[in-house]
Amino acid sequence: MVPDWKVVQDYLEILEFPELKGIVFMQTACQAVQHQRGRRQYNKLRNLLKDARHDCVLFANEFQQSCYLPRERGESMEKWQSRSIYNAAAWYYHHCQDRMPIVMVTEDEEAIQQYGSETEGVFVISFKNYLDNFWPDLKAARELCESILQSRRERENESQESHGKEYPEHVPLEVLEAGIKSGRYVQGTLNVNKHRAQIEAFVRLQGASSKDSDLVSDVLIHGMKARNRSIHGDVVVVELLPKSEWKGRTTALGENDGDNKALGESPSEPMPTGRVVGILQKNWRDYVVTFPSIEEVQSQGKNAQKILVTPWDYRIPKIRISTQQAEALQDFRVVVRIDSWESTSMYPNGHFVCVLGRIGDLEGEIATILVENNISVVPFSEAQMCEMPVNTPENPWKVNSQEERERKDLRKTHLVFSIDPSGCEDVDDTLSVRALDNGNLELGVHIADVTYFVAPHSYVDIEARTRATTYYLADRRYDMLPAILSADVCSLLGGVDRYAVSVMWELDKTSYEIKKVWYGRTIIRSAYKLFYEAAQDLLDGNFSVVKDIPEFKDLDEKSRQAKLEELVWAIRKLTDIARHIRAKRDRCGALELEGVEVRIQLDEKKNIHDLIPKQPLEVHETVAECMILANHWVAKKIWESFPHQALLRRHPPPHQEFFSELRECAKAKGFFIDTRSNKALADSLDNANDPNDPIVNKLLRSMATQAMSNALYFSTGSCAEEEFHHYGLALDKYTHFTSPIRRYSDIIVHRLLMAAISEDKKMEIKENLFSNKDLEELCRHINNRNRAAQHSQKQSTELFQCMYFKDKDPETEERCISDGVIYSIRTNGVLVFIPRFGIKGAAYLRNKDGLVVSCGPDGHSEWKPGSLQRFQNKITSTTTEGESVTFHLFDHVTVRISVQTSRCHSDTIRLEIISNKPHMTPDTELFQQSSLLLKSDLVKEVTRSVEEAQLAQEVAVNITEDCQKYCQTKGRSLYTLLEEIRDLALLDVSNSYSI
Repeated sequence: MVPDWKVVQDYLEILEFPELKGIVFMQTACQAVQHQRGRRQYNKLRNLLKDARHDCVLFANEFQQSCYLPRERGESMEKWQSRSIYNAAAWYYHHCQDRMPIVMVTEDEEAIQQYGSETEGVFVISFKNYLDNFWPDLKAARELCESILQSRRERENESQESHGKEYPEHVPLEVLEAGIKSGRYVQGTLNVNKHRAQIEAFVRLQGASSKDSDLVSDVLIHGMKARNRSIHGDVVVVELLPKSEWKGRTTALGENDGDNKALGESPSEPMPTGRVVGILQKNWRDYVVTFPSIEEVQSQGKNAQKILVTPWDYRIPKIRISTQQAEALQDFRVVVRIDSWESTSMYPNGHFVCVLGRIGDLEGEIATILVENNISVVPFSEAQMCEMPVNTPENPWKVNSQEERERKDLRKTHLVFSIDPSGCEDVDDTLSVRALDNGNLELGVHIADVTYFVAPHSYVDIEARTRATTYYLADRRYDMLPAILSADVCSLLGGVDRYAVSVMWELDKTSYEIKKVWYGRTIIRSAYKLFYEAAQDLLDGNFSVVKDIPEFKDLDEKSRQAKLEELVWAIRKLTDIARHIRAKRDRCGALELEGVEVRIQLDEKKNIHDLIPKQPLEVHETVAECMILANHWVAKKIWESFPHQALLRRHPPPHQEFFSELRECAKAKGFFIDTRSNKALADSLDNANDPNDPIVNKLLRSMATQAMSNALYFSTGSCAEEEFHHYGLALDKYTHFTSPIRRYSDIIVHRLLMAAISEDKKMEIKENLFSNKDLEELCRHINNRNRAAQHSQKQSTELFQCMYFKDKDPETEERCISDGVIYSIRTNGVLVFIPRFGIKGAAYLRNKDGLVVSCGPDGHSEWKPGSLQRFQNKITSTTTEGESVTFHLFDHVTVRISVQTSRCHSDTIRLEIISNKPHMTPDTELFQQSSLLLKSDLVKEVTRSVEEAQLAQEVAVNITEDCQKYCQTKGRSLYTLLEEIRDLALLDVSNSYSI
């Protein structure tokens, strides 16, 4: 089957159906998608072509002498494209010696009439007829095709009514390009403010310098009209308004769209303001929407077909679709796709794609999060699983004899062990340390050799590259690699032979300075699988923990004592080395930022029993420093060997203006935060300690984290060496090497390292390495997937927080009243952090009716007429009766927690200050706890309620088959948090804080 350019544009989601294989995409059709549908649609097409499961190919017909057709004088672009694609299809039929019938599908009736009988064996039909005749069992595709056709017919009618009028506000492309070059216009990505989607958006400039005094980083777009039919995520061109018309960013807290006037917003200092004059790249994608209520549908007429649906994402405008199922679908989350936006309409047009699930249903809400973050992870296919090794009791996996000859065997010479969270099953890193004959020490980091089992361009490799990372949600995970690798053959478990990639350093016995380093493939057998708490006990000399270490149980007393002394020496020596490594990075300005650390407890069935805040242990830093050291040295190695095509990770310095709130908040407590360098910032944060309130330093570090730029993967051929630096870790070169089980970037780094080692041995294995251009494209994909993973994880956590509080009465439930800390002042309220639940949110001091909060002496509050007066570090609420209450930065207040439900969007946590006094006296023990202290209760409670609801509604409507594809994790187990917690335990700030 050869699709015409119009079919590829309009029916791409149908062409993605796994049943449709063997499609020949012509270069002409692909270029039409690139030029007319934007980057996101073009990338979807490219991913389809790269996916080996679809057996699709790209034919460069315009570069083939027999297929190329010049465009005739006066011929429209559309007619030339159809003619070129048909000509290439006919040539291909003859190239196959007339043995393989070719079906060209098109929506051009004239092309069907003209070419339908021109060449025997080349059939030209419509896409709908193709599906009806060749795929009668593919019901979902045929229904979707009909939906798209109906939507197109309506758009054509509307287009005829508006006489094909283009957006009058948009400037022609050639004028845009000239204006960008001359500096008259600027381009960037549109970011809509989700709290004020109707009136406020920002354009993050592409390539703008932070040193530019006029355009620091953002241009304000004020109002929907100034957006000129651009959507959040579009790459737009902006014309700046005169300085006299510049506006300030709104500093009021916004609950949702349209609330701003009632909240009495007040703008900040004027900032560069502009209007959109053109769109360079549309960011249209699949959107999760909610249909209007039955009353709203009925008010539009009994036979209403055109419905305005509301996207789940506040930043997206309502979408108009045609449907007769509005009443049936008004309780469901539904996916739609935008097709067009008429110049005479306020709303874009779209079409129905599929149903996800009921509003409020856990699986439906999780599916919504996945779609909104463009995450589509199906179970691994049979073809992929056929590439996997076998490890069963009947056929156990063994070390290959050839590998045994080629690898360095450490099984008898090195004491290798792992230190992980309790219950961890997938161990991708182990450590070793030993004394050498010359008196020096040898430190070793041994990482699972995933690349031995995942060959370049194999089915599993293509799937791992597409996923790019393991996705962790609050109650499940979606693995990058099949479990046979991630939890078995690649996991460096105790007492079994495993392949590893090792980095080993020879260190001076006293100064621990590195003398030399060795990289290579090894065979290891981990002697101990230690948990953090057990390793810390051994480090502290508490040997009673030995009885809980399985490897010591069957030993006689003499052997146990000898092995214990050997292990304790190794742990203490590793810790001493790590202290020296950390001290060296500290001198260069390494940052210690605020993160979440919890330990997981599992029951016998691998279900979560509890989440316990993990107390900071020195062994955490010991393991973290060894991993950071390995990443640093591998980065240097691959860059030296491949200076223009190595994958590294850089962390650019933050924009100084992003630190303004941090500096102001610290000043309120009498601290000065110096942000001129990472060293100055690290020292300032260390000194910003309030002995009476440890939460102050915690919040300041959290603000510093939020001010940071995101760390990014990049190809070394794409930027200068001085830009390689990692700001947070204070290292000149850094990469990710230590977690190939869950990060595709690490797999690429492993292959680069193997190629670098072969180069040292005068061997050449560069054929599987990416060029600089291809690697830079891959890095963009991985960075994009990492952002999606972070967003989905955050949204799923918020979902569980809301589900936990949703069924509780905030007036009577004890846990709905908690202590909170004010960490930011706004014109109509404050931002509050609740340590006990790890919640940050807005607490309004003035409501929509203009009433202000009044806190009485009895510890209760009420709304009264009055006014608010905001100062730099405090805000005062004064009633008309003369009562006054002032809230300062870092004040402890009593907060009531409730849930603000929304039918169309996600539920949100609502915070209300009910007293200006602390709920309980803050003490050191409370603030040493994790910010997610009761997340264990939260997850257990929500899971229990969901299970009870499901059992009580066995006869309820079943989840649709479309929804089932999003449920990779079987059962209702929360065990899947383990991977995430294990990674957090490494304390690698490059991972934990988007660095």
